[in-house]
Amino acid sequence: MNSQFNQQQAFQGKQPAPAPQAAYQYEYAMGFPYGYPSVPVPVSGELVDDKPEDYIPDVVKQYLAYFKAKVVEKDVPVILELYKTEFNKLSIRWFREYPWPEAEKIEEYADKDEAFLFLYKELHYRHIYAMHKPTLEQRIDSYYMYCSLFEFILHRDDPLDLELPNQWLWDIIDEFLYQYGQFVQFRSNLKQRSSSEIELLKDNPNVWDIHSVMNILYSLVEKSFINKQLEVFQSGGDPAEVAGTFGSCSLYKNLGYFSLIGLLRLHCQLGDYYQALQSAKNVQLSKKVLANTRVPASQISLHYHVGFSYFMIRRYQDTVRIFSNIVAYIQKAKQHFPPESYQLKQVIKQNDQMLNLLSIVLTLFPQHVDEAVNSQLKDPKFSEKMAKMQKGDRKTYEDIFQMACPKFILPGPPDFDLLPDNWSKEAGVQQCSVFMEEIDDLLLLPNIRSYLRFYTAMPISKLAAFMEMDDIEMRTLLLRFKHKMKAIQCSQPLGPMSGESQSSSEIDFYIDGDMVHIADTKVARRYGDFFIRQIHKFNSTLGSAPTGVLA
Repeated sequence: MNSQFNQQQAFQGKQPAPAPQAAYQYEYAMGFPYGYPSVPVPVSGELVDDKPEDYIPDVVKQYLAYFKAKVVEKDVPVILELYKTEFNKLSIRWFREYPWPEAEKIEEYADKDEAFLFLYKELHYRHIYAMHKPTLEQRIDSYYMYCSLFEFILHRDDPLDLELPNQWLWDIIDEFLYQYGQFVQFRSNLKQRSSSEIELLKDNPNVWDIHSVMNILYSLVEKSFINKQLEVFQSGGDPAEVAGTFGSCSLYKNLGYFSLIGLLRLHCQLGDYYQALQSAKNVQLSKKVLANTRVPASQISLHYHVGFSYFMIRRYQDTVRIFSNIVAYIQKAKQHFPPESYQLKQVIKQNDQMLNLLSIVLTLFPQHVDEAVNSQLKDPKFSEKMAKMQKGDRKTYEDIFQMACPKFILPGPPDFDLLPDNWSKEAGVQQCSVFMEEIDDLLLLPNIRSYLRFYTAMPISKLAAFMEMDDIEMRTLLLRFKHKMKAIQCSQPLGPMSGESQSSSEIDFYIDGDMVHIADTKVARRYGDFFIRQIHKFNSTLGSAPTGVLA
């Protein structure tokens, strides 16, 4: 098997070549050259023909007809450009104040193509969530839209003859889970709901139900045989042998792959970290996979939720490894996101979340990290927090966790008659309390470690005097330290659930009677990478220097 053929390449299809604008901008659609004709542009707040919600500019009609034609032709590079760039341009130009038209109003421009109309409806509701404030009715309608879309894809005897860019397929799964989370928050915040909204929520108890959301994701996974394909691929076999009819289709294969990441994210938001990792057990996490990814947002989400799950089950070394890899990758990948885009803002936000979680782990269990990551942690917004945590500031730990954790959700509806306070925050409060219980056990570890580092052996009574506590309490703390420093660690880039028990501290010790014997197990810092980077930078400077300057 070709060594360059990795999991990311195998399960995200062929990389589409960039679509030059000249390839489609001047083709004919509905008898007109595709482009932007001189249709009057409404200023903010201005009504177009006094019917803004019914008005469909000619350029939008041409765009929809052309978009539909390219979807039928399976012209993936052009579809990606129309989806990723042109849709946003038209949204900003024509639909800043009002949503895109309902699907029924544009179906004539799409030849009533069923597949395209489903895709348009998904974009329609996504635009409402992104640029407008959705009503409860729209939230309900979007749920039924997704149910119809996935039923259209799944409940078939033969695969749907449709090919879409990987980025769009990921965005469908990502938006589906985002809208579910938004509905849960909306439903839980009863203090801000009107009586009519509460009645409508009561009448629709199954809308955005956790079971239906999970059922869709698991159905996509099973339909694509993606877990079997990943297992065979990791063992060196040919995934096509177990893919089946649907799994051989890129549409189902990629939706299945992204659904695994979606299940990881959903279980993580529910606080079930072991099931979250189990969902992604066949997904590889390595620098090689990152280097070949075609959908950076999916890999960032994958690494963030795997790393956070490790963090919550005390696999701290794996947390550092996962976060270090993805933070270093983000520094290179940020340039590929459009400036000022919501995608870039989300990436920067998750990057800061992971750096904050890293600051917690490295305060409690110091260890070597990549120089690129370490340089970011030296930023005052992280280094100042680390200094406070080293002094045992409990509030700093709590603030960082609340900022860096995912948006936890309670899957069940609240009691609509009691109108509980802060129900929308209850899941986050519960997870934070679990985390702070762990921190309460670890707060004194940095101080204990600082004393142990200066000795090879010392009486427990002496260490107890340093810590200003009695011998029995000190012995208890040492045993707690010994227990907490042991955790499962993955020794190679296998699935998230693999690993073996190892120490997560750079200092090891054992107690013999009333004496503590200390062994420094810290691995010498690796300076090679740093010097190699500086040598390359120096050579680059020499090469770019004007002739005669160094003479």
